[in-house]
Amino acid sequence: MSRLIVGPFNRVEGDLEVRLDLADGRVRSAEVSAPMYRGFEQILVGRPAHDALVIVPRICGICSVSQSVAAAQALADLAGIAPPPNGRLATNLMLACENLADHLTHFYLFFMPDFTREVYAARPWYAEARRRFAALSPDGAGDHHRQATAARQRWFTLLGTLGGKWPHTGSIEPGGSARAIDAAERLRLLAKVREFRSFLERTLFGAPLEAVAAMSSEAELQQWHARDPMGGDLRAFLTISADLGLDTLGAGPGRCLSYGAYRQPDGTPAFARGLWRADAGRLEAIDLSSITEDVTRAWLDSGGEPARHPARGLTLPDADKPGAYTWNKAPRLAGEVVETGALARQLADGQPLVRDAVARVGGTVHTRVLARLVELARVVPMMEGWLGQILPREPFCHTAPLPDDGEGVGLTEAARGALGHWVRLRSGRIASYQIIAPTSWNFSPRDAGGTPGALEAALEGAPVQPGETSPVSVQHIVRSFDPCMVCTVH
Repeated sequence: MSRLIVGPFNRVEGDLEVRLDLADGRVRSAEVSAPMYRGFEQILVGRPAHDALVIVPRICGICSVSQSVAAAQALADLAGIAPPPNGRLATNLMLACENLADHLTHFYLFFMPDFTREVYAARPWYAEARRRFAALSPDGAGDHHRQATAARQRWFTLLGTLGGKWPHTGSIEPGGSARAIDAAERLRLLAKVREFRSFLERTLFGAPLEAVAAMSSEAELQQWHARDPMGGDLRAFLTISADLGLDTLGAGPGRCLSYGAYRQPDGTPAFARGLWRADAGRLEAIDLSSITEDVTRAWLDSGGEPARHPARGLTLPDADKPGAYTWNKAPRLAGEVVETGALARQLADGQPLVRDAVARVGGTVHTRVLARLVELARVVPMMEGWLGQILPREPFCHTAPLPDDGEGVGLTEAARGALGHWVRLRSGRIASYQIIAPTSWNFSPRDAGGTPGALEAALEGAPVQPGETSPVSVQHIVRSFDPCMVCTVH
């Protein structure tokens, strides 16, 4: 057995190191390390409650809206306040704008460029992949990579209008959105959404969004793909995935968690909430009281209790702790490892194509990417509908005082999955603030029982070719989860 240390992986979102034990050309075990400590949970202690709305978005410039939404919901829970319909709609639009931009970034800037490496030069699709997806190519390749970057830049003007600025809008409040949208702005925003729709339909899908979202089975997807195997970038991905067997790579735990996404004016989520169990093919309710964070393998002091509910959580650095290998805690749901992300959202919501694909191959590199692209096709029309529901002369925000003492929970869905904030106030100040980010779930270390986290287990069995120092299979698996390490260790 030999050991290989691989990293960094991320191109933008923080440090990640993966330690692999290899035998017979495959990964036998993996340890996933988040080596950068930040300390936002400690920064918040002792501050006025509303400071969370300013501080937590700074955890990440990519996921700042998601952090704002979770913080606002935690304070809303404390205050017992519900935003007006316009406030929910405006918040949904901001969150969706960020999440869809992240999906676009993942596909074009993080994931697909890996298939333009020389290791794939003999594949029949390689030349076309380079033309579309190559990053920073001296010969001018990477046409769709550049188009996507430009589309993403224009897309964020929508978020700047909704929130007043980007990043860190500052407009998301417990009672809704502090920035009202007038009738003229609503029309301009709708034009931006439709411009984005045009790019997706022309370049990514080569088909109307509704046609992609309506696909109900793998058989239907395969028939659609066969008509034009490289027509649009989704079809190109399907061609590459089939050739490389990405549907067999990086199997997840088969338990997928979603808190439910995009609260509608009546408070119900547009995407359903729950825990999807692939082995049983059913959605279960989430018992929030069963969430724990295990620090056995983290450089954190347990305070005499290795696993705690986040409402009672501790974040006490212990950099010399024996046996630890990461700053990331190990979240568990009723003691079980779960996966979160777009795959979990679409499974929980009952999207038939994604459920059919997972029924065949499970949560793999292939199905994670497919779920993100299906979500893009589903959410853009939802955004058009939300803009149509906004009533410019109606309120966007309600106000209410916060109690001096109390506890609140804020749950939302970031692009990468389930995000939770737990806050406790004493005498008007923050006594405790605990965050479980999506990548905290997916990239967790082993727990007290030695059970590996979702990514650690997904890496087991990955092939490693002789002489590889950064195995492509490992990179595909890691990037299929789309890690955001700055949020992970916050």
